[in-house]
Amino acid sequence: MPFHVGLDWGGESHAICVIDAAGAIVAHFAASHDAAGLADLFARLRRIAAPAELPVAIGSTYTSNPSGLIVDALADAGHPVIPIHPNILKACRPRYRAAGGKSDPADAFMLADILRTDGHRCRPLRPASAEIRALRALPDGCWPGATALFADIQSPIALAFLRRYTTPDSASRLGEKRLAGLRAAPASLASEPEAEAKGELARARAALLEPLGAEIARLSARIEHAVAELPDGQTVMSFPRAGRVCAAVGSMLPTLAELGDVRERFPTEDQLAAEAGVAPVTHASAKSRGVAFRWACNKNLRAAITTFADNSRHASPWAATVCRSARERG
Repeated sequence: MPFHVGLDWGGESHAICVIDAAGAIVAHFAASHDAAGLADLFARLRRIAAPAELPVAIGSTYTSNPSGLIVDALADAGHPVIPIHPNILKACRPRYRAAGGKSDPADAFMLADILRTDGHRCRPLRPASAEIRALRALPDGCWPGATALFADIQSPIALAFLRRYTTPDSASRLGEKRLAGLRAAPASLASEPEAEAKGELARARAALLEPLGAEIARLSARIEHAVAELPDGQTVMSFPRAGRVCAAVGSMLPTLAELGDVRERFPTEDQLAAEAGVAPVTHASAKSRGVAFRWACNKNLRAAITTFADNSRHASPWAATVCRSARERG
């Protein structure tokens, strides 16, 4: 490629650097993270070369499957997207400055230059299909975070909680003590008339939640249908204790959504295990050897696979034996 692009992405703006085959800077600018900023970004890049001729390196911990608005926008515009792990960027920083300083424009240049010199070592992102992207979006909009606190989202206490704390930010000040207070609340001492009035109020709230429950059921059915339509949907739903809706909105949804339908991202099971954070990291030299927990991984995928593993040992004798043997080994 005659040109290489580095993009250091941020929450409000992105730093972009374009270099030529010799490493000389062709363009260096910033783009705001909004519709106008992205439109200006793509317009500037098109004035340099066609999207297919402008590969873009981005920093991403999830090197096999980065996601986000800017990633999707780059891929949809036709730019090859090459994720670069932050550890690689950190290790390369001394090549460019002895002091080890950091700035967004400098990191954008480093990303572009790493792509120029070591791009053959990196694997371009292959965007997931529209079906997989739709599956990721469905449960996020269907199941509010409060469902993790209450067994029944239609219960009066769940309704009261949602009325009082309508957003995650408003509930962020609730610490362990205040949540424990919900569980340890004393029994009501209300008189019979007051209890009847509160009962009417609870029934009114339940009536208000009935349409919501129906909508959730409709979305659950749609998610289930979406999973069943995917090539791996039936396979995933056949896993021990994966169930039907559970395969979509429970532990198996991140597995199916994060794995996607591009099998080349995980040529071996070891690479999948490393991406999911279920394989340790070994540090070895001539005189020492140590094994550590893998922190750099896809957290959603790790949560999905470990939850599935825990579920499977209750339904599969083989999985139960594997778990028991591992515990016996310490």
